[in-house]
This record gives sequence, C-alpha cells and structure tokens, in this order.
Amino acid sequence: MIDASKLGEKIKIDNNQKTVLRDFEIEQIINIFKKQDEVDDFSKVVTFDDIKQKKYSLSAGQYFDIKIEYVDITSEEFNTRMAEHKKKLSDMFSESHNLEKEIMEQLGKLKFNDKKIS
Repeated sequence: MIDASKLGEKIKIDNNQKTVLRDFEIEQIINIFKKQDEVDDFSKVVTFDDIKQKKYSLSAGQYFDIKIEYVDITSEEFNTRMAEHKKKLSDMFSESHNLEKEIMEQLGKLKFNDKKIS
C-alpha cells in the first residue's frame, strides 16, 4: 500500500483544484512499489490476509500505524495555548451565531408571487 496523498503539486484546472504528481514523485512511487519497501507514513507491505481482515478495503490509511508525537510543554505554555484555542473557538461561535441570524433575516424577506412567506 502506498499513501501518496502528501505528494504532488496543487494546481487549478478549469476552476477545480487538482493534485498533479511530478516526475520524480512518480519515480519514487514506482521504485518503492517494485522493491516492496516500507517507508514510514508512505508505504506498507500487506498480505492478502491483511486486506481480507480489512473487509477488502484498499484505503491505504487503514494499513498505516498511527503515530502520536508528544511534545513537552510547560504549564504556562499549555495555559497560553488553551486560552488561544478558547478565544478562537469563541470567535467562531460568535460568527456562526451572526450568520444564523443573517440567514433567518434573509429567509424572512423571501416572497412567493409577491406574497411574503411567513
């Protein structure tokens, strides 16, 4: 299994964003596939039994180990980060409420055949 989702260059084609693999990335995929190499967070050798256990799913992400990296931070850094997250979340909730209010106001202005909808 190869997870090449982090490779490629994002480009816009016909108002759609697409990811296009560069030649060296294609070569990298081919070489790893041919050699059946395992590369952390990129490729994993699996057996048919492995695929059977996953109910024949070929979604590469199911076959990679989840790695959690821990970073030691001080209590002060933790509190600062939490305050920043709370502030950002509070701002987002506020914006959400404003949008809800605006949507309801706009819905109240809708008319059908020049008759207001209640």
